[in-house]
Amino acid sequence: MIMQEQTRLTQFSPGAGCGCKISPQDLQQILSSEHKSFLTSKLLVGHDTCDDAAVYLLDDENALVSTTDFFTPIVDDPYDFGRIAATNAISDVYAMGGKPILALAVLGWPLEKLKASIAKTVIDGAREVCRNAEIPLAGGHSIDISDPIFGLMVNGIVKKQHLKQNSTATPNCKLFLTKPLGIGLISTAQKRNLASAQDVQLIVELMTTLNRPGELFAKLPQVVAMTDVTGFGFLGHLLEMCSGSNVAATIDFAHVPRIPGIEKYLSQKTVPGGTYRNFKSYGDKILFDTQDESTLETMKHLLCDPQTSGGLLLAVTDEASSIAHFLDTAASLGLALQEFGHTMSKDPNSKHYIHVA
Repeated sequence: MIMQEQTRLTQFSPGAGCGCKISPQDLQQILSSEHKSFLTSKLLVGHDTCDDAAVYLLDDENALVSTTDFFTPIVDDPYDFGRIAATNAISDVYAMGGKPILALAVLGWPLEKLKASIAKTVIDGAREVCRNAEIPLAGGHSIDISDPIFGLMVNGIVKKQHLKQNSTATPNCKLFLTKPLGIGLISTAQKRNLASAQDVQLIVELMTTLNRPGELFAKLPQVVAMTDVTGFGFLGHLLEMCSGSNVAATIDFAHVPRIPGIEKYLSQKTVPGGTYRNFKSYGDKILFDTQDESTLETMKHLLCDPQTSGGLLLAVTDEASSIAHFLDTAASLGLALQEFGHTMSKDPNSKHYIHVA
């Protein structure tokens, strides 16, 4: 029996949005293999560094950036679901410093549960985002499946000299984030009918804001590493940056950007299941500078919160002129960024990569 249009899409989500990602620990096991892959010197970035996209050299100057991303519904409105999923997928190209050029849709739809017209609305939402990114949604693939999923495969172009990775941070960098944390907490509150309409609207606006600044930041030599923050949570993606670059980081928790009023949802404990999976995967590599259990819980619940279509995490060289130019560039893009941490040389005798103070 086909359900009515007012059906809440999030009821089909075991883990909403990027919260349905496989945990970092399980993913590492899945990707490990004794079988050798075909290697070519033209593959500049594969999955070895946990980067956001693969990068393939086309000629001496230009490279292809290729990625795919899809997930289960994070909001009930199908048009917004399409917009969010598309924005999230395109972000991987921006996070590598690239310019998106082409998208293909990935759709799984339970036709016995949800009308085809609802899937059409999802695609329409994605078309709007692709139009805003100035790329065609040129086709794709669909299957009839038990629960709805949607996303994009996206290709982009980047100059080799402007390519940014998450594994190229250096000691003495300042850290910045272009979107606040807390999307997973509010999306979970929405599923429990605890989120205000204003806060739901706010996270939809955040999740449908393209990470287009990444294309410009990539051209700044003082930006030495870049990634986007999604399902593994802020600490998970910062850990990938630190471990891949063999550096450590200190985070000032009070200055980490967060959605205004997120304390309400932290107190209500609207914590996604993905938060606990995230911390279980990498918590032993994080040192929390507190003995207070309530403060420790708050830190974990915010910093491990799975983000869907989250912001860009950037490592910027520490020279005063470099930071000033970077902040001026960000301001010209409408971003008021604040440093919340820095990198340093890692103690080879310590298992901890990140210190949260």
